[in-house]
Amino acid sequence: MTSSGEQTRSRALRALIVDDEPLARVRIRSLLETDPDITVIGECANGEDAVAAIQANGPDLVFLDIQMPDIDGFDVVEAVGVKAMPAVIFVTAYDEYALKAFDVLALDYLLKPVDRDRFAQALARAKARFPSGESPAPQQDLQALVDQLAHRQRRDLRIAIKTDGKVIFVRTADIDWIEAVDNYARLHMGPTTHVVRDTLARLEQRLPAVRFLRIQRSTIVNVDRVRAMEPWEQGDYVFIMNDGTRLTSGRRYRPQVQAFVHAAM
Repeated sequence: MTSSGEQTRSRALRALIVDDEPLARVRIRSLLETDPDITVIGECANGEDAVAAIQANGPDLVFLDIQMPDIDGFDVVEAVGVKAMPAVIFVTAYDEYALKAFDVLALDYLLKPVDRDRFAQALARAKARFPSGESPAPQQDLQALVDQLAHRQRRDLRIAIKTDGKVIFVRTADIDWIEAVDNYARLHMGPTTHVVRDTLARLEQRLPAVRFLRIQRSTIVNVDRVRAMEPWEQGDYVFIMNDGTRLTSGRRYRPQVQAFVHAAM
């Protein structure tokens, strides 16, 4: 029999470990192996493999390292989608200031090197979200955490986009310009283009503001790929890209375009 505060679990929870450090993965696996409520279904050493494993295997719980090269923990969340993410315990080496965001939003994290008692506490909280082996309640504050912390670091590096039925990771530095096409967006990257099922407004929020400038309702440019600018009518400009493409700014975005011109002179 179980006590009044204890629930019978119909099955072991399936856990995935994601960390680019082998010793960190070994540490977490060793702490999980003695728990009969947990089955480790795999390990991933990078974000790209983590996305594929989550989508293919549907784990209940993910131990997710945030600071991984190229595709980090936040990229993984974005690629999978907040609503589709399993329960997450973040593994991080963040400083005390950044960790306040986790505490305020009541999301679990483990600070490296992982302490056994702290691990047990986080795991107990995670298991409590699975009454009798059922699916957990949605992580209401996961998106808030991504929004709050992701923009503090690697937003200049890569973004995850869904195109042609798969998720690809694009270096923002490789994007020349973006145009709106009906309810889609087309990323121009040299001779390559990607059609993305997303709005220009949503893409703009995910791009580093220091590099990308919206010059028209349907156009965003990478300012590092602008070769020249020519004055146009009523204070607007023609942006001449490195490949010779000519893009005209619009009245609605005139203030920010003019501010960019003044700052560049």
